[in-house]
Amino acid sequence: MPPAHVMKLHSLNVSKTILSKQTFSSKNARLRYLSTSALPRPFRFHVGASWAGKQPDTQQRRVKTLPFPKDSEIGAWRDQTLSRPKASSSGRHIGEDFFYVQDMRKQSGVSLGIADGVGGWVDAGVDPSLFSQALMYHAHRYAKVSWPGEPETDPNLDYEEREQVDGWELTPQECMELAHGQVLREHFVKAGSSTACIVNLNAANGILRSANLGDSGFCIIRSSNVIYNQAPQTHFFNCPKQLTKLPSTGFTRGLHDTAQDADLYETNVVDGDIIVLYTDGFSDNVFPSETAAICSLISRQFTPPPAPKELDADAEDPPEPQEDAQVQVMADRLVDYAQMCMVNKKRVSPFERAAAREGLFYRGGKMDDVTVVVALVCETQ
Repeated sequence: MPPAHVMKLHSLNVSKTILSKQTFSSKNARLRYLSTSALPRPFRFHVGASWAGKQPDTQQRRVKTLPFPKDSEIGAWRDQTLSRPKASSSGRHIGEDFFYVQDMRKQSGVSLGIADGVGGWVDAGVDPSLFSQALMYHAHRYAKVSWPGEPETDPNLDYEEREQVDGWELTPQECMELAHGQVLREHFVKAGSSTACIVNLNAANGILRSANLGDSGFCIIRSSNVIYNQAPQTHFFNCPKQLTKLPSTGFTRGLHDTAQDADLYETNVVDGDIIVLYTDGFSDNVFPSETAAICSLISRQFTPPPAPKELDADAEDPPEPQEDAQVQVMADRLVDYAQMCMVNKKRVSPFERAAAREGLFYRGGKMDDVTVVVALVCETQ
């Protein structure tokens, strides 16, 4: 019998999580968005990502749904995304979370996305990870061919040539809506739902745009202070707003949130800003002030790895910039800290405080998948 409500239900009695980590190679991790055109691009963005899936609950119902085949488009993209090594040393297991990092058309900016599949679908025999993976896959496809703002044209070109600029402006909300529409048409995804957070960064003017639905989110750190922290969207305690696909039969009720329900935000970023995207496995265990403290400490004390004495001219990859290594260390340490907090029942967690506000008793950290994407803003002009 499927559940009456499609909601995010995390059991308060959960088993201990196995910490899952990986390393992020310089080839895949180095995401500097520098334009090759004559148009000015005063901003570049360095991005790192880290994740850790929770240990499967042996007492939970087993899902019989198969994952995306490795030779399918989504399966191949999923494996490529998870092959990005990170500095931690456990496996590639990401659980029900997923994410993407995608440079936008002609390196005009970068689009970041993060999603958390709703675990309550397991009770209906549905693998929640399929929805979040498909959502992020289609979102990255739309971001790849789009501009983060008005399509750029070279003023030195003739009017007719400027009119022929390819691509279109795509806001995070539009990207979320289009990606959700594709998931609804995805035959391999029979049902499911997910939270979603998409952030676009414009390399031409430093404008950040975001759309957030549910209890994933992001924060902006400037000068060691959190200047913006995305508030979670929920229907009630521990039930976030979510993009949903209901099965063709058997469900009469469910949550029907759309991208139009997402919180929108826009601001200008400056040199040195740090943007952290996260799923609720992070925000339920780590306070915003702790996030800022960890990132600031790494910024001040980070020592890049020594460069090789001799650089092979035929080497496939150039030396990794210091900023790329720095943001990857931030992402890894944030995930490490979240995992430490999950298993600590003597420390007051954000989730414990949220439960107390609802008159519920909960002690310590909350077991969950955790995914973090960190972007560092560098202004070159």
